[in-house]
Amino acid sequence: MGFSWQQLLILLLVVVVLFGTKKLRNIGSDLGGAMKDFKKAMKDDEKESEIEDAEFEKVTDEVKKDKE
Repeated sequence: MGFSWQQLLILLLVVVVLFGTKKLRNIGSDLGGAMKDFKKAMKDDEKESEIEDAEFEKVTDEVKKDKE
């Protein structure tokens, strides 16, 4: 069972009253920055993984050549 739009609106109003709009704006900004940093770290990690894979393939090719 889901929430109706009236229940979500009431929940939103309660949250705004408890935290205030300024605090919610700060939380949203912090959350957005954290997600941006996470995505950047994931991209950097993926690039490092690709580089490591390429280096591994290079080394294995060299080892195969040495065995021949």
